[in-house]
Amino acid sequence: MSPASHPTVTGRADRADRARHRLRRPSLRAQLTTLYAGLVLAVVVPMLLFAGFLFGRDRIRLRAGDTAPPPDTALQRADAALVITAIIVVVLTVLIAWWLAGRFLRPLRAMTVTAQEISATNLNRRLGLRGPDDELTKLGRTLDDLFERLDSSFAAQRNFVANASHELRTPLAGQRAVLQVALADPDASEASLRAACEEALGLGERQERLIDALLTLAEGQKGLDHREVVDLADVTKKVMLSRRGEATRRTITVRASLDPAPISGDPDLITSMIGNLVDNALHHNGPGGHVTIATELTNGRARLSVGNTGPTIRSQDLRRLFQPFQRLGTQRTHTADGHGLGLVIVQAVAEAHGAQLTAHPRPGGGLDVAILFG
Repeated sequence: MSPASHPTVTGRADRADRARHRLRRPSLRAQLTTLYAGLVLAVVVPMLLFAGFLFGRDRIRLRAGDTAPPPDTALQRADAALVITAIIVVVLTVLIAWWLAGRFLRPLRAMTVTAQEISATNLNRRLGLRGPDDELTKLGRTLDDLFERLDSSFAAQRNFVANASHELRTPLAGQRAVLQVALADPDASEASLRAACEEALGLGERQERLIDALLTLAEGQKGLDHREVVDLADVTKKVMLSRRGEATRRTITVRASLDPAPISGDPDLITSMIGNLVDNALHHNGPGGHVTIATELTNGRARLSVGNTGPTIRSQDLRRLFQPFQRLGTQRTHTADGHGLGLVIVQAVAEAHGAQLTAHPRPGGGLDVAILFG
């Protein structure tokens, strides 16, 4: 395109913008004013026209009878008075309708201004709309509830990012410290260097597990991209086989009752959910403890349950177990086994599949978790 053509393009764009502005929808106040005034005038104007019609008919009768017709000036005054009355009625109707529309929309304007001022860093503000319990007041309360949920969501997100950053930084700092110590020792032997490398690799694996867990959590919270028939019993068998060595090392007995329980879902997410449930049951257990796993159909609905022995869980602490990077007794996870996201992933995957998750502390210690699919 040549430079000379740019003004033409700019002029066309300006004309298009002006056309859009001309075709822009009138304000809600103008629409309400038109509606109110139209309704009133639809009643008043026919009445005035009818009154004018009756007056004109009487005037014709006077002229046709024996009675002397009234002077033309009197008739003109009557006609002028009728026209002036009609104009006054129209003007007053429009003004009153404009005032009523503004009064009706005043709470809505206040809500709009306040809502525009609320942002991601200012979500603790509320509309606080007061007045009669009408539709606008209910709308204000609904928006306040929405802002409160958004505020909680943003706060949880900030807390999650801070915790995730801490958890990712910890193994990195550990790796750096191990390698710096090994390199700073001029008399380091092959065995010490090998031990340092193995420790650094272990910290790297911990970091990889955390990243994998974060990715799985993101996938679960995103929802399902595709579905296929998955048998909970088959998936659970594979998970148990992969954790057999871990259970043996921890001297934990695993009891399983696996009946066919087909569902429609994402196989990878279901595998991750069951794996995290089993890992949680194994890691938060004690030597000589046991884990029970069952799959079954209950009234035509697939059900998965996992229970384990372990430390006593108070009812008030149960909710914390389903929050990121939380565990019993501490604010943050510090064990090499877990990343503090296991039950969070379980909950996210269950919600993505529309399943109902319930968890109950065991009286003697441990936790029972059940997931009922629709």
